[in-house]
Amino acid sequence: MIEVEKVYTADLKVGMYVSGLDRPWLESPFAMQGFRISSEDELAKLRELCQYVYVDLQKSRATLELAQRKLSQRPRRPIESLFSQRTLKSYRDRAEWADEFPRAREAVQALSEGIEEIFSNVSRGGSLDVLRVRKSVEPMIDSISRNPDACIWLARLKQQDHYTYQHSLGASVWAVALGRQLGLPRSDLRSLAIGGLLFDIGKLRLDQALLRADRPLTEEELVQVRRHVALGVDMVRETGLMNQDVLDMVAHHHERHDGSGYPAGLGGDQIPVFARIAAIVDCYDAITSHRAYARATSPSAAIKMLYEWRDVDFQAELVEEFIQAVGIYPAGSLVELSSGEVAVVIAEYRTRRLRPRVMVLLDADKQPVADMHTLDLKEQTQTAAGEPLDIVGSLEPEAYGIDMTGIQL
Repeated sequence: MIEVEKVYTADLKVGMYVSGLDRPWLESPFAMQGFRISSEDELAKLRELCQYVYVDLQKSRATLELAQRKLSQRPRRPIESLFSQRTLKSYRDRAEWADEFPRAREAVQALSEGIEEIFSNVSRGGSLDVLRVRKSVEPMIDSISRNPDACIWLARLKQQDHYTYQHSLGASVWAVALGRQLGLPRSDLRSLAIGGLLFDIGKLRLDQALLRADRPLTEEELVQVRRHVALGVDMVRETGLMNQDVLDMVAHHHERHDGSGYPAGLGGDQIPVFARIAAIVDCYDAITSHRAYARATSPSAAIKMLYEWRDVDFQAELVEEFIQAVGIYPAGSLVELSSGEVAVVIAEYRTRRLRPRVMVLLDADKQPVADMHTLDLKEQTQTAAGEPLDIVGSLEPEAYGIDMTGIQL
């Protein structure tokens, strides 16, 4: 059994094996698969970058003597206090999954095609067409407002495609889903959608080979990658867009709650609230997508990571609202049932997060079923043999060779 311990960086020693950070590996110069601390310089870098890390005890060559510390637990703030200038509302599902899915499919397809055309034009040196961006997001906002599950499912399928474009699509969908959960008005959902699409636009002005590198980046290369923030702000401002919430998302989506982010090292309430949202959706979409340097993390594992990073990287209240928005098993998650069958989540019940509606793909022997069928775990609580029927765990994307893009509903 692998023994992993959470260790504050002040307690690290040379010889300890670091298997995880308190933030995505993307934001560090270290090897993705973990590493053994070999020098005081590496210790200094870790202490500068992280508050805590995860240490593999079996691979470590140093005695682990840990100070028992706990992250500060500050009182939770009501969400309304974050949006004091806005009137929040409660959204209710106004469409069933079956009715919403075809409309969501059209909306996501139109958005995907719009992103590709817009970004391709920018990559060729053209200007950013903000009017086209705004037009492209409207059907997606409509769909998520009615019922977010269908768009969430489709955004997850799109993560198998071109990462740069589809990361923007995914971030836009997650941002709107979180905005809906928060009760933000339509105008704010539009700002979140546009900001989610554009906060990484500056990467189109970088060396694409650097972005596709499947190795740890050097310090100099990290500096180059971080230029995408300033480049993106300039590109958006050149269009004449005056929406401050969108500009905040582009300018500050890499700031972190504890002040360890960039470019300005802002922390806590210094970070504009729409940028705090952008930081969460950027991270979530990145770690649940296949990238050149890392395989995708399962949605439930990504949610656990975000929960660990609350009040360190991200504001706790917004992390908790995001978890409510997308759920422990979001639409598109592969799960294993207590029957041994493998299924994909197609819709959640926001009152019964652990018992969603699923489509069975593999039988108990992990063989494709002859006829894929749905199970409503809210209603069906037992197998045909009378045994309890539950989700026992989330699976990694593409587990058992499943190709999600080939699933027809």
